[in-house]
Amino acid sequence: MSDQNNVHAHRTWLFIASCISLLTTSMVFAIRGDISGALSADFHLSAEQMGLIWGPAFWGFTLAIFACGVLVDVVGMKVMHAISSIGYLVGIGLVLAAPKPELADGAIVEGIFATSGTTMLYIGFLVMGLSQGIVEGVINPLAATIYPDKKGKMLNILHAWWPAGMIIGGLLAFAMSKGGVSWQVKISTICIPAIIYLVMCLMRKYPQTERVAGGVSFGDMVAGTFTKPLFFVIFALMWLTAAVELGPDQWFPAVMGELTGMNEGGILFLCYTAGLMFILRFFFGGVVHKFSPILVLIVCSVLTGIGLFWLGSLKEGSPAAIAFAAATVFGIGKTYFWPTMLGVVSERFPKGGALAMNLVGGAGMLSIAVVLPIMGGAFDQLGPGAALKTVSYLTVILIVAFAVMHLGFQKKGGYKAEEI
Repeated sequence: MSDQNNVHAHRTWLFIASCISLLTTSMVFAIRGDISGALSADFHLSAEQMGLIWGPAFWGFTLAIFACGVLVDVVGMKVMHAISSIGYLVGIGLVLAAPKPELADGAIVEGIFATSGTTMLYIGFLVMGLSQGIVEGVINPLAATIYPDKKGKMLNILHAWWPAGMIIGGLLAFAMSKGGVSWQVKISTICIPAIIYLVMCLMRKYPQTERVAGGVSFGDMVAGTFTKPLFFVIFALMWLTAAVELGPDQWFPAVMGELTGMNEGGILFLCYTAGLMFILRFFFGGVVHKFSPILVLIVCSVLTGIGLFWLGSLKEGSPAAIAFAAATVFGIGKTYFWPTMLGVVSERFPKGGALAMNLVGGAGMLSIAVVLPIMGGAFDQLGPGAALKTVSYLTVILIVAFAVMHLGFQKKGGYKAEEI
């Protein structure tokens, strides 16, 4: 085999390992949403308290992805990738070992740290969140490093495996629900892909990050990130794009189940929108290179806003066909948000390296930790549709901001990627 073929096979192996680790991350997302009702019942928690229990997963994600901005350069991407898999196994073990509180039917736990069981749930989801953050903190700079000439396209293909994991996790959860399988078995299925990518990453050597390989110093990386006003704009907008994409996703099975009367069938809506995302990202990831990525983000904002507002306007017992139509608009709209935002960061701030990408990715997850309890409160007090409609208003800000950004680039001759 020629050296060129060896290089191609090697980076393909690393890319596949990255895809499986992202699939694992989103399986956690889908299955966690599916088992929310069972967890609420077993541990006597309200919807708002469940939002607080999930919160550490996103706080942990944020902490880990921020830390990875430096650690992937110092410790290495291989070590961090392996640690993420071990973290999944430990986190799942803590959740499975959490003892159920002995309370009367209908009673609600007073505070999420009131029992050892709820405390272990909190810690378990925190550890899983740390692993999710490490995965994101490793695979994004890894993809940018091994595919320097087509970052935007490969980041979209890589992030196609986020919806793929939601489809696999969602359908598994749905099938197991029909078979009367416990929530403990459902969450245990996440261990399978976690072990697979652990073995894969231990079998190959990882490259240095693009920033280190390019000879950019730590000081230049910091300067390449924090001296650029546009970076702070992207950082702020990532809070909103993540909130309108992933905030609704976590509540989607419960919300859609109530709105359509399908109950546990609500997970099918999550699988459906995830399927749309997978097809568009995997087969049409290059759209960000055919058009300005900022134009793509404008279209995403418009469609997401329409889809969420439409879904939030549905009444309980709405026909499933109408609900799926609204979900289609939402699913198409949210498709390119996350990978395109990261692609813009990688292309416009190459000297910022893993630090710039991970700060923006961490901002996205931090926003979800904030929005989940808010949506849970709207769910409890106002109804399922209100939770989605509330988030839809954020897209107005996104449309205006991206339009202004697009006009700014046009005045300078159009959007262009920078090189180290």
